[in-house]
Amino acid sequence: MDSTQAAPFRQQLLAQRAALLAQLAEQRGGAIGRAEAAANHFAPSGDPRAQQATERELEFAIDEHETAHLTAVVAALERIEAGTYGECVDCGADIPAARLQATPEAARCVPCQQQTEQHHRAA
Repeated sequence: MDSTQAAPFRQQLLAQRAALLAQLAEQRGGAIGRAEAAANHFAPSGDPRAQQATERELEFAIDEHETAHLTAVVAALERIEAGTYGECVDCGADIPAARLQATPEAARCVPCQQQTEQHHRAA
């Protein structure tokens, strides 16, 4: 894919990156420091311990998911800069435009993605 074809995807990825960075900053305390945010987050409250633990686990899972998504978006932007965007990182085949439109950070064609997911499930 040439740079002209990749330009709309680049803009979409830049917008996703900005939104993810904002979400992560908000979850991690916004303008306050991480230490202060953690102190506020783990301060005793009137909620039962099980509820507090569940809420923390959910927040950590969301943070982990958004961090992984951000990593994928940044990698896609790097592939655009390298001129390899739209090529499967495993087999080198072209990733269909419909897949990139639905998931612009996609690094693999559908068959390779399915194989990767099956491998991770088995492990």
